[in-house]
Amino acid sequence: MKTGNSRILTLALSILALDQFTKFLVLKFLPYASERPIIPQLFSLVHWRNTGAAFSMFRDNNEILAIIGVAALIILFFSRHHFEIHTLGGQISLGLIFGGILGNLTDRLFREHVIDFLYFFVIRRDGSEAGFPAFNIADTAICIGVGLLLVLSWRSERPKPAPNETSA
Repeated sequence: MKTGNSRILTLALSILALDQFTKFLVLKFLPYASERPIIPQLFSLVHWRNTGAAFSMFRDNNEILAIIGVAALIILFFSRHHFEIHTLGGQISLGLIFGGILGNLTDRLFREHVIDFLYFFVIRRDGSEAGFPAFNIADTAICIGVGLLLVLSWRSERPKPAPNETSA
């Protein structure tokens, strides 16, 4: 039987490998700044560089965001026992978060930007495009992991019983 920590590590390394493999494929087969429609007017594979955080916030702050990524990993590692680590759901959520942070951190350290390639959008009535910011496997893992942690925390919160009243 695997321990909680080994499950987290196995999942984190799997997410890291999948993330880096998909980014390798983007680098190999999709020229920079190009777009390949998969589902017309809904989903495309793109090759975009992101030096910022989610939604390209803090653009051109790759070094600071790399430091924040390392700090997040360290803080999560040492506080992981607060996050339902004894449950399979908690282990999965932390594995996803660790793997996602490692995937984007690897990009920041070795490429000086994060590769985003999954792009969902719709065409408005006026013909203009309204899109969700492009993202990658690491981003997806982080979001799913955080969402799962939230669900687990809501589920584990139970109302505390009222104190017993003693009769005199």
